[in-house]
Formats: sequence, C-alpha cells, structure tokens
Amino acid sequence: MSNLDPVKLSPAFKDYLWGGDRLKREYNKKSSLDKVAESWELSTHKDGESIVSDGEYKGLTLSEYIKLNPENVIGCNAKRFDFFPILIKFIDAKDNLSIQVHPDDEYSLKHNGEYGKTEMWYILDCDDGAFLYYGFKKKITSEEFRKAIEDNTLLDILNKVQVKKGDVFFIEAGTVHAIGKGIVICEIQQNSNTTYRVYDYNRKDKDGNTRPLHIEQAVAVSKTEPPKKYRINNNILAECKYFTVEKEEISGKKNICISRNCFKSVIVVSGNGELILNNHKTEFIKGDSIFIPAQDAEFTIYGNCEVIISYV
Repeated sequence: MSNLDPVKLSPAFKDYLWGGDRLKREYNKKSSLDKVAESWELSTHKDGESIVSDGEYKGLTLSEYIKLNPENVIGCNAKRFDFFPILIKFIDAKDNLSIQVHPDDEYSLKHNGEYGKTEMWYILDCDDGAFLYYGFKKKITSEEFRKAIEDNTLLDILNKVQVKKGDVFFIEAGTVHAIGKGIVICEIQQNSNTTYRVYDYNRKDKDGNTRPLHIEQAVAVSKTEPPKKYRINNNILAECKYFTVEKEEISGKKNICISRNCFKSVIVVSGNGELILNNHKTEFIKGDSIFIPAQDAEFTIYGNCEVIISYV
C-alpha cells in the first residue's frame, strides 16, 4: 500500500455546564453551541468521534477512515491495544470542574467495558490566580477520604496548585483531580470516557438537577496520597506506556520523522503554517488537528507556530 496523506479532523463538541466560549473565540472552533466545554480533536470514542474534514475521505468518522486503511494507518504500536489508544481534547474551564478520579485498566475493563484513563494536561492559558486540584496534600486512608467527602471537607485535604501557561501535569489513573475555572487545557488521554465524580459544589444542570456522584467507585480506585513528582524531559511533555507527547515551537521550518510503528497527531496550539508530506500540502491555523498515518517518511512544518505531537 502506498503512503497515505495527512488528514485534517473536525472535533466533536461537548457543552458541559462549566464550559465557556474561548474555544470558539480563540481556537477557531465552529459550533452552534453556546458553551463549548470540550472539543474532542482526535477521537474514535462512541461518545464523540472526530470527522475527516478534507481530502478523499472527507465526511468519514475517524473510525471509518481507519477501517478503510487497515494495513498501515495506525501502525504496529497502536495495534497492541484492543481499540484506538488515545483521545485528545481542548478543554475550556470557565467554571470549576467537579472533583473526580478515573479508574485504571483492570478496574475499568471489569466494571465499564473500556480501558481506564491516565491523562496529561498542557496548560494553554489561564487567568491570574487560576488553580487546580492534583492529588492529596498528604497520605491518608480510604476511610479518611470517605469521611472527608461525607463531612464536606474534601477540598481542605486536596493538593491545590496554582498554574501558569505552559505547565504540564501527568494525571495517573487513580489520582483525584479537578481543573479550576479560568484554565484552557490540551489534554491527551487514554481512549476512555469513564469518570467517577466525587464532589460537584452542589451545582445543578439546566434542568435543575444535581449531577450524580460516584462515591463507592471513587473510594475503590483512588490513590489517597500526594502525586508523584513529574519532570519534563526537553521537548517531551509526557511519556508512558499509553502515549508520548512532544511540544515543538517552530519559527521557519522543522523536519519531523515518522515511521510505520505509529501514527502521529499534530495539534496546533498557536500560530499558523503548512505541513508537507508526500508532496501534499496541508495548511493549518491555531486549533487545527492533523492526523498523520504511520509510514516511513518525514514531514515538514513551515510557519511560526507551536504544535503538540502525540503518538504511542
């Protein structure tokens, strides 16, 4: 099979109650929704698929596109997973997200029929004084965790972290966490949509209902201790068995190698330019998502931009 050209993807949108409109205003997202809390930029998940937006495959879901090109499109690394391995989002938190936790693979496959959710966050922008919750201040027992939920003192024992643009957080499955208001994030995660909500500020949805909590599941899967220290290694923002995430700041030209081992996802977080592979030119602007099929080749990015490149 001949090498395949890159394809641009259009996202699935989510209008969760805590979302804002910055993805529409600042990241060129076209949606009729008043609130765009999340845009799922690279997704084959049943809860929201990305759509091919250009070329001969235009209009197909990402899953349909992959099925039409099974030989080499995702690469051999991704084939070790039972289904497409990662999901990438933009998140606009105009208000606080719920305090939540995600299960690991073993628990989630047993109880939810999908993989667990380890993820990483790259802070694209934030208001002055913005913060998030990331694990616990100190090690506690599961009983102490449950009691803090019941006593409404959970926020007092969580690790509250002020953030700035460019910060990176690695959220291992089982880590209690929450994005605070005024933060815009690029999130790379396992291909899962399983979330156990622990605390939600007693908010009500548009129908006047409080959102359900998942206390028993959360207590069962949570790591009740401070998170592990995490360091960025040069331009590698995150590296684990589920994904690798790199950042490239380009001023002029950058050549990037790819192989038959894995596809690459290019998410444009600032600037504009063009990507050339196999003599095929793909123009891009801030907010664009480009899927590059696995192949032994090299692509070139021209422009002044910052991109996030993810693969497994």
